[in-house]
Amino acid sequence: MKQFLFLSLIFFGFQFVKAQSNKIQYDSLLAKKLGADDYGMKSYILAILKTGTYTAKDKKESDSLFRGHMNNIGKLASEGKLTVAGPLGKNDNAYRGIFILDVKTVEEARKLCESDPAIKSNLFVVDLYPWYCSAALMEVNKIHETIQKKSH
Repeated sequence: MKQFLFLSLIFFGFQFVKAQSNKIQYDSLLAKKLGADDYGMKSYILAILKTGTYTAKDKKESDSLFRGHMNNIGKLASEGKLTVAGPLGKNDNAYRGIFILDVKTVEEARKLCESDPAIKSNLFVVDLYPWYCSAALMEVNKIHETIQKKSH
């Protein structure tokens, strides 16, 4: 029994040491590709879309603006400028959605947002903020393509 206990302790001790050595290693090539700083972070621009003052005349116009909005999201994502986008649930602040843009300045983000017909028409207005987050966020679109069954 003592021998079994002794061997068990040695076995579990080795497992603990092995678990400690299985830490993920820094990947300098990936960090460089993603634009990561020494902390694995990078700067983005966070866009918060809010309900604007314009109301579409009818369903046809509304559908057209939203189709253009979705097409613009796809275009910016394919260009590597849009990292994440999505709608927000009902709220008291008239917030409708967010974009996280991989650009350096608020001015550049504003120009990209102005290419969106829903923003251009003032159906949505956008507030832009510098934002610091993990550079790993840059991999979201690539991963998303492998898990979506349908596309907009």
